[in-house]
Amino acid sequence: MNKTILITGGTGKLGQKFVEHFSEKKWTVIFTTTKQKKGADLLDKLNCSDNTSYRVVDLLAKNSISDLLNGLRSEGITVNHLVNNARNLDFLKTDSAGYSSRDNFMNEYLLDVVIPYELSIRLSEIQPEALESITNIGSQYGIVASNPNLYDNHTQSPIQYNVAKAALNHLTRELAVRLSEHKIRVNCIAYGGVEGRARSDFKDRYASLSPNGRMLEESEVAGPLDFLTSTGSSAVTGHTLIADGGWTIW
Repeated sequence: MNKTILITGGTGKLGQKFVEHFSEKKWTVIFTTTKQKKGADLLDKLNCSDNTSYRVVDLLAKNSISDLLNGLRSEGITVNHLVNNARNLDFLKTDSAGYSSRDNFMNEYLLDVVIPYELSIRLSEIQPEALESITNIGSQYGIVASNPNLYDNHTQSPIQYNVAKAALNHLTRELAVRLSEHKIRVNCIAYGGVEGRARSDFKDRYASLSPNGRMLEESEVAGPLDFLTSTGSSAVTGHTLIADGGWTIW
């Protein structure tokens, strides 16, 4: 059965794999991006069919969420599944000692916690009967603190990211309770480190600290999301599904 999924941050590392996966399933896929070129490039790269499109949105801008959802509504689009995945790597910057500025700390929290809250609530208000699931994209570092043995210094593990992801786990639980009356399931996925940009020495250190003995492969990231958007997970809500190769179990 064809479903419609809205994925924020669709041109990011994980977002691209999500867009690709659900496009191949022949779902109607709508993803957000802050840059028109990035959206167009992703469609070209994936050779997506007519069921996939993007919207250029700055989710931090005032009224951006209302504008996005009202625009979809005016097009007759009903969203069945929401994936809160937007990121901005600029907010992860620190000084040379690894300290985060107040602006970066607050902006990371805003994008990682407040925006998912606002988007989830607004969408559930507009179409409570159609929305089936909300999935927040989290991290292993929302569950445990960063391991200093993995990094050369604290600049490589910004504290604002970890704290925001921990808050996202609890937002998931709160939303699961508050939206249960509409039968909307809300879950989170705590991913471990994914291969791609990491140097070989970093990958070796990561492997020595993970029971799986390696980082996640890009081909593994869509599976947990596929499960949480399927009828097979109908009994799962308020849960943080940990997909980290065992990182958080020791």
